[in-house]
Amino acid sequence: MDVTRRTDAHAARAAAAIGEPARASMLYCLLDGRARTSTELALVAGVSPSTASVHLHKLEAVHLAKVQVQGKHRYYSLDGPDVADVLEALSVLAGATRGEFVPNTPDHLRAARTCYDHMAGVLGVAIHDRLTALGWIAKANGGDAYDVTPKGARGLASLGVEVDAARSLRRRFAFACLDWSERRSHVGGAIGAALLNLALARKWVARDRQSRALVVTGVGHRHLQKELGVRL
Repeated sequence: MDVTRRTDAHAARAAAAIGEPARASMLYCLLDGRARTSTELALVAGVSPSTASVHLHKLEAVHLAKVQVQGKHRYYSLDGPDVADVLEALSVLAGATRGEFVPNTPDHLRAARTCYDHMAGVLGVAIHDRLTALGWIAKANGGDAYDVTPKGARGLASLGVEVDAARSLRRRFAFACLDWSERRSHVGGAIGAALLNLALARKWVARDRQSRALVVTGVGHRHLQKELGVRL
């Protein structure tokens, strides 16, 4: 089979996968850029969990969806921006609009909390996005791993984060950790832990004694905006 025919065949398989109503519902649910479990996608598609798993395997096989394992859970998302572009184009043709993802996490946990030893929730995702926008962290070697750029090393050092010390630890240095309430990434690994320790030491955040929630202090609001440009 020549290249053109192979491409046509793959396009046909992808189109057939999108064309099944339950799978289309799953894909459009993922269009907001947030990951979801197979159980959540089963509810969206109106099918049983076992049927949802079969559909998701088919979406993975044609590279429309991908899975990320996080502890006991498997989170599904679109397999890249090209898939989103196709779905958006189909929505334009169909003239349809879609609602936004509405998390049901309790407000105090969604705002800021610990995820193992790093920051999560709206706060953690905001810091992740800001570090990315500043060019302080960048994807490394594919997958979910991050490295700190030279600019980032200088910036983090100015905050008091010892990048070399974090790199020397016998653990993952930095990675995109999928946030279960925001369904986007926050910074995990040694760098994420160092940022949490910094925030606690400088009293930017305080631990809630009854839960994993973090409370952003008045000092924290001021310095997060001043030092990182993070507004909450």
